[in-house]
Amino acid sequence: MMNHSLKNRCKVRPGTVIKGKWHLNQYTILKELGYGANGIVYLAKYKNAQVALKMSDNGMSITSEVNVLKSFAKVQGSALGPSLLDVDDWMSNQGQISFYIMEYIQGPDFLTFIGQRDKSWMPILVLQLLNDLNKLHENGWVFGDLKPENLIVTGPTPRIRCIDVGGTTLSGRAIKEFTEFYDRGYWGLGTRKADPAYDLFAVGMIIINTFYPKRFNRSTGGITQLREAIRKEKDLIPFEKVIVKSLQGQYVNALQMRADILSMTKVKNNTESVQTQVQRTQKSVQKVVQQGTQPKTRQGYRKKKKKSRWIETMVIATAIASFYILYIFQKLL
Repeated sequence: MMNHSLKNRCKVRPGTVIKGKWHLNQYTILKELGYGANGIVYLAKYKNAQVALKMSDNGMSITSEVNVLKSFAKVQGSALGPSLLDVDDWMSNQGQISFYIMEYIQGPDFLTFIGQRDKSWMPILVLQLLNDLNKLHENGWVFGDLKPENLIVTGPTPRIRCIDVGGTTLSGRAIKEFTEFYDRGYWGLGTRKADPAYDLFAVGMIIINTFYPKRFNRSTGGITQLREAIRKEKDLIPFEKVIVKSLQGQYVNALQMRADILSMTKVKNNTESVQTQVQRTQKSVQKVVQQGTQPKTRQGYRKKKKKSRWIETMVIATAIASFYILYIFQKLL
């Protein structure tokens, strides 16, 4: 967390005008958005647009984060971090404070979005995230402090975006910032050295977090406790193999994890399609039975009874076939 002296130096009231020392741009503070170990982020107004302003008296931290955002900008097709708009210093009453201006990304965070919609959105958002993380890793960076609060879903077409790049670290170095629940070191499942697997561990924990919104504390720790948590939630069980592989560092890159989720999702959709088809067939058969009229003669009665037995046989055969197909798909999962 941010130390109190640093927070006090960077604490400003709504309405305060921040004027850049070098570029002379003026930003009016609207409200505080949040703070971390290296500064405070504010919602500010610049001309007629809303922007996010991060200030810190740690000039090295600001420089590092600015370099990360510049690196993000070079990754074509990636929607990871916000766009960098300005970098400057502000001469406040308490001395010079460095700040930078970035795009204000609006929308609910990851868990809020899923709470408003449905958990079926989770795999879609995770697939988007893994695609962007792969591009970030290929450029030599690890996001580090990856958690739902740092993932914003923008619209109208839902698209996941990462914010707060304060924890982003060059590969090979020690992770700068982390949150315990998403940190493999906390769970005794790895080091805090920045590598792609560190971020993928966090992605696995984010999937778990989707079904445990209030999270949970470490008790026994390790993979045993996390596997037990997965198996206690029936909707998490289909993701168990993927999650465990991410927690144990078995993925070399984000695309491998993405491929596994994509494959699993396709099989699940196929299974649901088979179930739908079986239900439709059974309903059609039942409809045929119900549409039959009362026979007027003994001969008609015998024909109807024979037809009913044939339909009954078809229903049983369909049921057996459906169970067999579902069994095959479940084995694939």
